[in-house]
Amino acid sequence: MRAVQVHRFGGPEELVVGEVPDPTAGAGQAVVKVAVAGMTFVETQIRRGTDPWHEPPTLPYVPGGLVAGRVDAVGPGVDPAWLGRRVIASTGETGGFAERASASAAALFPVPEGLGLPEAVALHSDGSTAQGLAEHVRIRPGEWVLVEAAAGGVGSLLVQLARAAGARVIGAAGSARKLDAVRELGADAAVDYREPGWTEQVRALTGGAGADVVFDGVGGDIGRAAFGATARGGRFSVHGAASGTATAIDPADAQRAGVEVLGIDQLFGFGPHLTRWAREIMAEAAAGRVRPLIGQTFPLDRAADAHTAIETRTALGKTLLLV
Repeated sequence: MRAVQVHRFGGPEELVVGEVPDPTAGAGQAVVKVAVAGMTFVETQIRRGTDPWHEPPTLPYVPGGLVAGRVDAVGPGVDPAWLGRRVIASTGETGGFAERASASAAALFPVPEGLGLPEAVALHSDGSTAQGLAEHVRIRPGEWVLVEAAAGGVGSLLVQLARAAGARVIGAAGSARKLDAVRELGADAAVDYREPGWTEQVRALTGGAGADVVFDGVGGDIGRAAFGATARGGRFSVHGAASGTATAIDPADAQRAGVEVLGIDQLFGFGPHLTRWAREIMAEAAAGRVRPLIGQTFPLDRAADAHTAIETRTALGKTLLLV
């Protein structure tokens, strides 16, 4: 079968399509005929060998940890009723950028009727994360919510979830195209965080008080500036490091500012709840109340272009491979 492999750590050009043996379904496993492969920013850092949160995979490896398609084979101990069903499957950290992928049967997630496979992939990972972040931060009606990277996979869903909770939303992004997308998602205002003094716009929009809730998916200088635009008594929630470094707030600074900080380590406790959150966000999407923002798709042999779009932050919303 065809698959994308990484033979050495480095840039997107290290993603090379070639032939590899078909996977087999061992005990407790299933093989999925892949239609869609998801990808994340973290996977670009794994490819470079610079990600601080995961052990580097053994070379060569096939990237991709989440796929959608139909179950093609099942191994011993797996209910044959899975055969032919539309599913999302977690492959672990590797194995998804391929025509077929093996996964634990316990990691199969049925795709609800009325939901396309690309939409399901976008919602399973980013949607469950957004649902968890919103649940943790306890958005209240009438609050001002600032969402960084608001035209990204997680950010675009946070904009919609905050609106659904009755909040007023400011979306921050880094291009005119992304700001237009943020407005189309229903944000009350959109600001360009490439502009000097962008947080002053946030304060002006909120009557000088700052945002009651900040979702920080960028980190670095942008994350630190956003912390300074958080209202006294507000919550500052960290979930990403698109800049390369996650925002770390000194507890003494948080106490002086009167801000509750939910650091990036909150994500480590998300695991047991992800399936529930995925079901909840997919039910919302199937009912037409939220939608994933899928900005671009690429065929398998253009995986390098897909990673480039994510790394250079030119991608809009979710980026997917169509196999």
